[in-house]
Amino acid sequence: MEILSSRVLLHPVDIERSRAFYGEALGLAVYREFGEGPTRGTVFHLGGGFLELSRSADTPAGPNIALWLQVRDVAAAHAELLARGVPVAREPVREPWGLVEMWVEDPDGVRIAVVEVPDDHPLRRDTRQSTATVPPDRQ
Repeated sequence: MEILSSRVLLHPVDIERSRAFYGEALGLAVYREFGEGPTRGTVFHLGGGFLELSRSADTPAGPNIALWLQVRDVAAAHAELLARGVPVAREPVREPWGLVEMWVEDPDGVRIAVVEVPDDHPLRRDTRQSTATVPPDRQ
């Protein structure tokens, strides 16, 4: 299976409230909108993927879903979110696994990890073999 694109689909209880949260409070850019009026769907850019808000749900998504958003500077993101009035569920902390994480929640309680990968973290290193050890036909 070849994946060409991806998106997370959320069906919020109040789509206008969630659209304002993701677009204004978090500052996500709109990729596209579809439909008409206050119930229109909105797709936001989400790094290498997308977040789609469409339809309305009778109940929130619940605690079994979370978004993971990597940023360059979690301290700057923290200050920006506080300035926009976004309540921070957990202040930025360097975790034992080396990532700096802060947590916020959307209006329906969807947990959102805002994560910085520090320069010294293994995720920043290229773990591929050097070209000297790769056979010529695979370079």
